[in-house]
Amino acid sequence: MEFFRYIDCPQVDAAALQQQLTIANLPVFCASIDKVLADDGDHGAIYCLWGQFDVHRLTLRNGVRFSLLDCPHALCWSLTLDSDTQRLIVHCTIDKQLQDQEFIESIDTFIDDWRDGVQRALCAS
Repeated sequence: MEFFRYIDCPQVDAAALQQQLTIANLPVFCASIDKVLADDGDHGAIYCLWGQFDVHRLTLRNGVRFSLLDCPHALCWSLTLDSDTQRLIVHCTIDKQLQDQEFIESIDTFIDDWRDGVQRALCAS
């Protein structure tokens, strides 16, 4: 399954996303991530609404991708800049096309929290 949110934030560029979106800063940008348990650059551990997970960070051409390495649903999310529209895209995926409604709602909450946190931290004028 795929989930998307869009953020109008013309003052932010891809380099700013890559600089700000670190494992250490995850709770700043997403209320669903309670705590960073370990941070070793691009690898770490977090406690979030689904429990404790190892997390990996990967720099992309126009942003950053995070993945929960030990998640049974292979959950990954990215924040990228669409350079044509100057909109930020929050894109989250799991490895199943069908999932129970409660889990889908929790993913919606997770990406809504990302949208809200990024708007508050990076896009506020």
